Amino acid sequence: MNSASNANSGGKDTEVRTHDIPIADAMVEFMKVGWAPSPLDGVTAHPSIPYTKIRRDKVSKQFVGKRLIFPSGSLKVRSNDSDYQFRAHSAFSWFTGIVASDCVPDSLFIMEPTADGHQGLLFIHPRSPRDNNEFYKNTRYGEFWVGRRMTLDETETKYALQVKQIESIEEFLSDKKETLLVRGQDPAIDKLVVEDTESEKEFLNYISVMRAVKDKYEIDEMQKAIDASVRGFADMVRIFPAATAVPRGERVVEAAFYGRARLEGNDNGYPSIVASGAHACILHWIKNDGDVLPGDLILIDAGVEVESHYTADITRTFPVNGKFTQAQRNIYMIVYKAQQAGIAAIKPGARFRDIHNACMVEIARGAQELGVLPISAEESLLAENGLHRRWQFHGSGHHLGIDVHDCAHARKEQYSDALLEPGMILTVEPGFYVQPDDTLFPEEYRGIGVRIEDDILVTESGAKILSNALPRHPDEVEAYMAKLLK
Repeated sequence: MNSASNANSGGKDTEVRTHDIPIADAMVEFMKVGWAPSPLDGVTAHPSIPYTKIRRDKVSKQFVGKRLIFPSGSLKVRSNDSDYQFRAHSAFSWFTGIVASDCVPDSLFIMEPTADGHQGLLFIHPRSPRDNNEFYKNTRYGEFWVGRRMTLDETETKYALQVKQIESIEEFLSDKKETLLVRGQDPAIDKLVVEDTESEKEFLNYISVMRAVKDKYEIDEMQKAIDASVRGFADMVRIFPAATAVPRGERVVEAAFYGRARLEGNDNGYPSIVASGAHACILHWIKNDGDVLPGDLILIDAGVEVESHYTADITRTFPVNGKFTQAQRNIYMIVYKAQQAGIAAIKPGARFRDIHNACMVEIARGAQELGVLPISAEESLLAENGLHRRWQFHGSGHHLGIDVHDCAHARKEQYSDALLEPGMILTVEPGFYVQPDDTLFPEEYRGIGVRIEDDILVTESGAKILSNALPRHPDEVEAYMAKLLK
């Protein structure tokens, strides 16, 4: 990685790092001349605008007379002066519609109260002009370092918001108007806004629950993310032979999906789980440093996040060599039946928790059929028992959207106890995991972990499987793999 000459670190114009090279005054003067105008051509209104306006109108009516602040968030240090790739806070993205490639760290979206509602104001650090040295000296915002950003006018045209320079924010907030802030995303703004813990908690809850029912724009973006992820799964299956040929083959598989995520989207929606063999029994296995061996199963949980920040979340469990053993198929079919039951439970008016309950009936029955439950499935399903949960300890689904675990600040009565509505997008993801040291199972079952996860849209009549292009039944999985591996 190159080092700036007299470059700043962290946006401070006066800060010079120990490894920076001094710039002569003659060079400073020379950098001021010889630059042609370079406006962006073809900037047009973004398709999210009608939808973000509806979202803002709704939150405006809920918080009359209060200033509402949504920070984009700041860069986070990975090592010394190297930062992680920036990803804007979801609330900022949801209320503005600003896509990943247009979002600038340290931006703020403010809904300023007016006599008849709120006015949306976007504070950004716009394109570096050529009349000062920021464009070549500033490593955080300079165009030579991070690429061209949009100007104030270009941003206004694309997102239909009034846009201001972020440098004016301290003066703007100096009136100490009653404010609700998404806190913890921008330390500088946190210091400028008086904290009201309870009100901010309710604010965060409300804007989180708002996202439960998706609009058409969101559903379309989710389908893009899911379709790209389906192609990413095909990329991974094709690379299985290469993964089996080297140590730490899980990373070969992981890399194949990441390539698809970066090609068609912004990034992975979350760290991919690529778990071969007994690693599949570790629910959040993200080290992905194990070998991929013929004869094992490989559990892959991955999703592409597209430019709008919406993400898929899909899990499949494949036999590495393309064929399930009988023991693997037995466990797989328990999970398959459980998922089918969970999907069947989805309909408007059902409760979110009904999905998990339906899945667990099949998990308990499967454990009973395999002879590992010391009581009947019916007894195990009683709240005071739950012995079948030894083999599926996690929940069977969650809301999905601009966050992989969407609506996370909802309360129990707004989430697990809430009624399903058309437009909600959910995952259904039962699993069955036989730990390698589980002596209740015969040897051939130990170390088998299976999970199947799909992304489901609640419709007026029931459920639509948005990820249906990726096969689930074991016979279909084997035929799919045979086609990809021929």
